[in-house]
Amino acid sequence: MDDRVELTEPGDDSAPLSPESPLPRRSRVRSLVILGILLVAFLAAGGYWWTRPASQPAGRRSNLGFQSAPQPVGAATVDKGDIRIVLNELGTVTSLDTVTVLTQINGQLTEVGFKEGQIVKKGDFLAQIDPRPYQVALEQAQGQLAHDQGLLLQAQTDLKRYQTLGRQDSIAQQQVDDQRFLVAQYTGSVQSDQGQVDSAKLNLTYCHIVSPIDGQVGLRQVDPGNYVQTSTASGLVVITQMQPISVIFSVPEDNLPDIPRRLHAGATLSVDAYDRANLHKLASGQLATPDNQIDTTTGTVKLRAIFANQDGLLYPNQFVNAALLVDTMHDTVRVPVPAVQRGEPGTFAYVIGADGTVSVRPLTLGPADGGYVAVLSGLQPGERVVTDGTDRLRDGAAVTVPAPAQSQSEQHGGWQDRHGQPGQRPDGQHRHPPPASPGSPPPPASGGGDDNRPDRGPAP
Repeated sequence: MDDRVELTEPGDDSAPLSPESPLPRRSRVRSLVILGILLVAFLAAGGYWWTRPASQPAGRRSNLGFQSAPQPVGAATVDKGDIRIVLNELGTVTSLDTVTVLTQINGQLTEVGFKEGQIVKKGDFLAQIDPRPYQVALEQAQGQLAHDQGLLLQAQTDLKRYQTLGRQDSIAQQQVDDQRFLVAQYTGSVQSDQGQVDSAKLNLTYCHIVSPIDGQVGLRQVDPGNYVQTSTASGLVVITQMQPISVIFSVPEDNLPDIPRRLHAGATLSVDAYDRANLHKLASGQLATPDNQIDTTTGTVKLRAIFANQDGLLYPNQFVNAALLVDTMHDTVRVPVPAVQRGEPGTFAYVIGADGTVSVRPLTLGPADGGYVAVLSGLQPGERVVTDGTDRLRDGAAVTVPAPAQSQSEQHGGWQDRHGQPGQRPDGQHRHPPPASPGSPPPPASGGGDDNRPDRGPAP
């Protein structure tokens, strides 16, 4: 028997515990922790179970209610009509004729015969340059011409005399030839002098400046009293033709084949010009001609349209929106633009069936004009399509189209006060009699309104 074994006396409570004595206390603590965790998990599961039955049926009821209740939508009927093929492009107003009036001679500007902004005609007087230096030059040229003409006449007379003597062998033939050459020299001098005279007359004509075209005069660039020269680039004034006037705009080359085809067929393509905001129509004209080449940098071709511009609303270098009417599709199926939807199946529309449900109908669209778009395939005239309330629709959904509400003015007999508010007629009467209150006798028949005439007595 091992001596290390300690013996204890019976009944001795002070004896130390063995190492295994703390185990029961630790197991109790661990059991309490596990029990608490299980209790929390049970409460969480109970709470989830308690709230789930209350929310799930409500969600189901809401879903079922959404599926079963018809959704109010706006609708339109597919019909047939005209669809215009219009190209809307940005254009620039360009004058057909713009002239910068320059002086063709040097001199002092003595008179201006126009007012700024004035409408002038071709040949109207514009300005006058001092003609006196050119008048003097003309007189000098005329004097030199007269001198050389006298020499020529003398030489021609001597030539005739020498030719007669030459036939008689009275003088040498060389003298006759020399006289003939002298006549030719004087003839050249006379022609040169005549050119100087004509040049001086032309300069005198240039002193009197007139308008070369019909148009509107701009701002004056030079005041009277200044010395003007032919080297002045700004000129005296700029004249711009205003009536008629043109608009140049560009269209994509993909749209170009239809335009020459229509022009070669003899059609007149109308063009409308709108302001920069594309709100107000300024003028109506017609297409004149396309350009003879395509701009390779932009892939567009320029077109010129002519406008009469009688009211002067089109101004040179003004930016406008040009609407070119290429063609018109007559009697074609069309729908309002809001009815066209775009999504996963492509371009489609919600078609309302006879049972009050909608179906998705793929569409092939054509050009749009105003609030309508042409339908090449997918719809037939008389069908109804959804135009409002499509955000929550799907294929097979039930819909309802509310009837148009009666306006308040109709409810009050169509009368409005001076502030535009609906009310009763000034005489207190209604177009339709008001509804009778319960228990009251029915209103008497009007009888065409004769019972209330002042020329008749009371009813018996």
